[in-house]
Amino acid sequence: MKKNYAQLSTRIKAAFVDSVVLITLMYSASEILNLFDTVPNYIRIVIFTFLFLLYEPILVSIYGATIGHFFNDIVVKSEKDETQNIIFPKAILRYILKFLLGWISFLTISGNEKKQAIHDLAAKSIVKPYEKLTK
Repeated sequence: MKKNYAQLSTRIKAAFVDSVVLITLMYSASEILNLFDTVPNYIRIVIFTFLFLLYEPILVSIYGATIGHFFNDIVVKSEKDETQNIIFPKAILRYILKFLLGWISFLTISGNEKKQAIHDLAAKSIVKPYEKLTK
């Protein structure tokens, strides 16, 4: 039986949704901070850094999916055990490489059987359609 993995177009749609979510979260945080008279710059930096750097790794390691993944019915799982989420350190590595390489990371998707991007290869992860449990 051939396994099914997420297509490039689906992954791009998920990344777009995540970009919109992240911009919305950052804008909301900014508006909330503007309600206060004085907010030190370091507080703003910490909040925006937290949102930008940890949004994807936390959601992927806990739930196996970001909001963009969820809306596109895909999940990130361990290559070794496709029922398990990747651990947080691997999710951080995956996100850092994805961010640093940008679209270049997606060049390897069509070149391998599991449709893994460079950041997936490094983190030993796969992206596949969400399999709903049926009774």
